[in-house]
Amino acid sequence: MIQIQADRRATPLQKVKLDAIDLRILRDLQDDGRITNVDLAARAGISAPPCLRRVRALEEAGFVHGYHAQIDGASMGFKEMFFALVGLDSQSQTVLKAFEEQMAEWPEVRECHMIRGGGDFLLKVVARDKEHRDKLTMGITSADHVDTVTTLETIRTSKDQPGVPIEIPQDGAQDSSE
Repeated sequence: MIQIQADRRATPLQKVKLDAIDLRILRDLQDDGRITNVDLAARAGISAPPCLRRVRALEEAGFVHGYHAQIDGASMGFKEMFFALVGLDSQSQTVLKAFEEQMAEWPEVRECHMIRGGGDFLLKVVARDKEHRDKLTMGITSADHVDTVTTLETIRTSKDQPGVPIEIPQDGAQDSSE
C-alpha cells in the first residue's frame, strides 16, 4: 500500500492508505470521469457497492476534486492559446493574493500558477483571435503591480493530459476489506 497525505478539506492532513484497487479506481476515473460505477467496479475487480463506497471515500479524502468535460476550444470559438509569464513589482502576500484574485475573475485565464524562478506567475490563457489575444495581453500588462509580461504563443499542442500518472503496483494485491 502507498501512504499519501490527503487534503481532507475541513480536517487536518491525515495519512490515507491507498491499495491497488484504490489506485486502479483513481486511474480509471481520471481517464474517463463518465465511466459507470458498474464498469469501474468490473475494472477494479470488485462489486459495485464497495466500489461506490471507495469512490465516495476517495472524493471525501480530497483525491478527487471534481469531474469535468474536456471541451474543444476551437469549436467554441477560442482559436488561440498562450502562456503569460508575469513578474510583479512586489512579492508581498497582499500583492500576490490580489493578483491571483484578479486573474480568477478573468474567464479567459484558465490556469494561474505561482512559480519560482523567471517570474511570479504563469498563466494559461485562451483567446478568440489575435485581437482578443492582444487585448488580454494588454489587460495583464496593465494590471496592478505587474512589472513584466512575456507571452508564449502555442503553435500546436501534441499532449494535453490532465491529472497525474497513477502507477498500480505489479503485485496487484487485492484488499479484502471491501
